[in-house]
Amino acid sequence: MKKLLLLIFAFSIYQTGKSQILKHPIPDKLVVLTFDDAPASHYSVVAPLLKEYGFGGTFYVCEFPPNSQDSTLYMNWRQIQQLDKMGFEVGNHTHHHANVSKLDQAKFIEELRYIEQKCDSLGIPNPSTFAYPGYGLNEQALIYLEDLNYSSARAGGSRAYDPLTDHPYLIPSWATDENNKEEIFEALKQAKDGKIVILTIHGVPDIEHPWVNTPPALFKEYLNFLQENNYRVISMEGLADYIDFTEAKEKISPDFTKKLNN
Repeated sequence: MKKLLLLIFAFSIYQTGKSQILKHPIPDKLVVLTFDDAPASHYSVVAPLLKEYGFGGTFYVCEFPPNSQDSTLYMNWRQIQQLDKMGFEVGNHTHHHANVSKLDQAKFIEELRYIEQKCDSLGIPNPSTFAYPGYGLNEQALIYLEDLNYSSARAGGSRAYDPLTDHPYLIPSWATDENNKEEIFEALKQAKDGKIVILTIHGVPDIEHPWVNTPPALFKEYLNFLQENNYRVISMEGLADYIDFTEAKEKISPDFTKKLNN
């Protein structure tokens, strides 16, 4: 009996600690849309459609080498500024789409500070969330992000996000392309029972990187599905309405055994 009471007490403490992570219960059908690499179609195609549907989203911007100045391929900073004015979140994706796993602290800070300074010069709020380019990451990156006061960071992994077990700097997502339509529709159905589905979307279309291309018609099909099925579609920073990321970072240990790439 005494052993049972101890187990109940321990479980109660565990549940109390975990519950402090959540500001509010996670509703079913909560989805986050994120858009990587700053292709031109994010401004010309994606943003107008998101506004039409009344959806939120986060644009993780960088200056993708070597053709970032080609306006037929990538957004310029005035267009990125307009995304902010339209009410979308602008997040940090490093200056040069850098593989974070290969950066020391000084280079990591340099890569992130560039985006922060560009945002500051244009009146865009300082980025509070980060996305790993190519999903490259290591344990040191989490320390660097904490030092720079980022609230959360998005990785890959093709699985749903559980705010009670996934560390805020290791938030998983699914990446869309023109060949995985059925996988994405099945993924969206996993937004229930406290789990959140996050999508990584590149160009719509993606001219320079066709292997991550999402055709505009397919993207609109996803938006129709989300609207018709009453999903709540928000940005990464919008997760802070539900999740206390400071508590989560204190209570959840980073688990690199979970799938975090592709």
